Amino acid sequence: MRWMQILVCAVVAMAFCSCSKSDNGSSSTPGAFKIAVIPKGESHAYWKSVKAGVDKAAAETGCVPIWKGPPREDDRSSQIGLVEQYVSDGGVNGICLAPLDASALVDPVGEANKKNIPVLIFDSALKGEAGKDFISFVATDNHAGGAIAGEELARVLGGKGKVVMLRYAVGSASTEQREAGFLEAIAKHPDITMIEKDRFGGATLDEAQKNAENLLDKLKDCDGIFCPNESSTQAMMNVLKDNGLAGKKKFVGFDTSVALLGGLKDGTIEGLVAQNPTYMGYMAVKTMVAHLKGEKVPVSIDTG
Repeated sequence: MRWMQILVCAVVAMAFCSCSKSDNGSSSTPGAFKIAVIPKGESHAYWKSVKAGVDKAAAETGCVPIWKGPPREDDRSSQIGLVEQYVSDGGVNGICLAPLDASALVDPVGEANKKNIPVLIFDSALKGEAGKDFISFVATDNHAGGAIAGEELARVLGGKGKVVMLRYAVGSASTEQREAGFLEAIAKHPDITMIEKDRFGGATLDEAQKNAENLLDKLKDCDGIFCPNESSTQAMMNVLKDNGLAGKKKFVGFDTSVALLGGLKDGTIEGLVAQNPTYMGYMAVKTMVAHLKGEKVPVSIDTG
């Protein structure tokens, strides 16, 4: 089975130094900027790559990143609580936030602004205006990424067939944009029919795998499949393998991990749209430090 990787995910070897370590009992440079970095979660390989970029930026700038995310990628209340805690304590100079929900985090970010704690949004959008409601937005062009996936799936299907899309989660702006870009690209091919586009996988691998399993009848009937993030892609790959469908369906996913790259190589996955999470984490922290130094920063940074 012919396979290709649509985009290349950069792998960067990270150097660590004492002044870049987070608040876990390690030393830091006196007077260094303290920056809270709040991801959507910490379990996915994607976030581990983001953190590697955060640590690299810290090593270069001498800032102190405080890395902490919610236990699950659907735990909005925990993420809101983290932002509120940093705002209330006043112990950080800035916050870099990957919002779990484009709307639910608006008020906590507004409270940070009132306390003169600048917020940078990365990975996934927040409702508001970059440069006004938050200092900058550092992310992949997710709509374009979804469109790339749609065009690739259409190509490997020869422009015809039945397609299933398993969505990620309600309120996640990044994946909603990927899903929209995918559907717009597929709509340009009149001989391709979407037979499922409204089911959600959920925030965890176990939840996504259960919901993918619930689509088994449609998976058997379809010709192509798209999933918009690491956990949904991994879950779908597992279900295809468990049910003897691996390699029999044209499957395009999003993000990379050791397991997903294995699926790409063995033919279960036809293509992966890969972000550059290490660079994203790196640019989020570098941009925040520049802002804290009084430098003018771009209101939007496309990390590719």
